[in-house]
Amino acid sequence: MARPDRNTTIPAFRLYGESSGMAVEALHVEPIQSRSSLYAWEIDAHTHRGLHQVLWVASGPATIALDERRETLQGPLAVVIPPGVVHEFRFSEQTDGHVLTFDPAAMIEGDLPAMGEAMDTLFATARILTFDGEEAEALRFGQMMTTLACEFAAPGAAGAPVPVWLARAAVWLLAGRSAREERGREGNGRARQTLFTRFLALVEAHFRAHWPLTRYADALGITPERLNRLVKSETGQLALELVQERLTREACRHLTYIAAPISRLAWELGFEDPAYFCRFFKRQTGQTPRDFRRGLER
Repeated sequence: MARPDRNTTIPAFRLYGESSGMAVEALHVEPIQSRSSLYAWEIDAHTHRGLHQVLWVASGPATIALDERRETLQGPLAVVIPPGVVHEFRFSEQTDGHVLTFDPAAMIEGDLPAMGEAMDTLFATARILTFDGEEAEALRFGQMMTTLACEFAAPGAAGAPVPVWLARAAVWLLAGRSAREERGREGNGRARQTLFTRFLALVEAHFRAHWPLTRYADALGITPERLNRLVKSETGQLALELVQERLTREACRHLTYIAAPISRLAWELGFEDPAYFCRFFKRQTGQTPRDFRRGLER
């Protein structure tokens, strides 16, 4: 089978490599190996019109591109591909799994509103759902996909209800997994924001005491490394940089509004050595405290 042209616009297929005009079942299941082996384990960028797809990588490596996102991962994992999403894959001879492609009408036929809700949840966006290899849910889903593939390939399976039922069960299971991950991310986001707010409160209370990073981390019950990751994700700065920025801001306020010797201001800001305060301030602002004050008088 000829490889689709890589130098033209992104092609749209019913099934990869086959003419879009060819008839295809409302539901199709095949092993990853059966099609990818025809193309040297490379499935080039393409889309599907009106079809939903789930790629199940039971084991082995897979490089997955979904629109602008690209990752190289090891199975077990499930790739959820809504219609119109550009996707491409790179597999190896060791990659094992199945590809489920279906027309959504076949899945919700018979007035199944709950099935429609599950599909809305799962296919709201392109996503990669990863599993632990020993996780019971991964084993159960892998068995389900294997059974689905066997039922689909069985003689006389065309039009039989069993493959559709199994496909619905697969979508239902993944939709539940997706919903739990979304709730987990929301919960983690709230917990992260709470932790960051606690850090800001500690900085406000203790920046004049010049706490080391380890003391802030201990007060929050986390490691310095995790504290740095937290602050970096929220501000783009390291934790100590944020503390020093707060100290510098306070120094600027003192120099602007308090008519006192620089040595006294340094002491009020927790610096025992005025010379060290001057070096700190210049490193942070590019000016000495004296030059900063002179600039205010102009």
